[in-house]
Amino acid sequence: MMHTCDSLAAELQRVRSRPGAAAAPPVLSLFVVDVQGDAAEYARRLRSVISPAVRLGSTADFEQESLPVDGVPDWFAAVSSQAPEQAPQFARAGRDRYAEHIGGGRPWGLQDWLYRFDPDEDSRGWEWWDATPVGPSRVHIWVDSWGEYSFGCQELLWAACTAGAVRIDGSAVHTSAVWSAERDATR
Repeated sequence: MMHTCDSLAAELQRVRSRPGAAAAPPVLSLFVVDVQGDAAEYARRLRSVISPAVRLGSTADFEQESLPVDGVPDWFAAVSSQAPEQAPQFARAGRDRYAEHIGGGRPWGLQDWLYRFDPDEDSRGWEWWDATPVGPSRVHIWVDSWGEYSFGCQELLWAACTAGAVRIDGSAVHTSAVWSAERDATR
């Protein structure tokens, strides 16, 4: 997926406030996420991680050795560090679930994760669309994957797991009308 300054600015706006139905592409990809605790709080945590990364995508100099981390939540920086025991329990449990998901590989370091938001990095095959709490402990994460059924999304799964996901199913492609109806029902 090609990311441009304009598409990153539009993505950042969608992270910060839920988009209107008229702006939706024809199809969106859905991840169904079960969380421990409050679904709305989980969605806020996830947005708090995605927002500074997308912002960096349009403002940072990715030729630098490291990217600025201001705006990245402390808990996410901690769980993405060499000292994850400093992170809250939900983030540490998510780190373990992610490692299990990828077959015991190494979790993401913060800088590696942030560099995936470089607009010239083509491995991030998605753009944020929305997160809708659909039950007391279930959230739907909607992304634009240009209609692809299979796309690079490991950085999204890392954020989703460490924000407190207990289980993630997906992705599945749906018409944007499915998201729009869900969005209208959760207002």
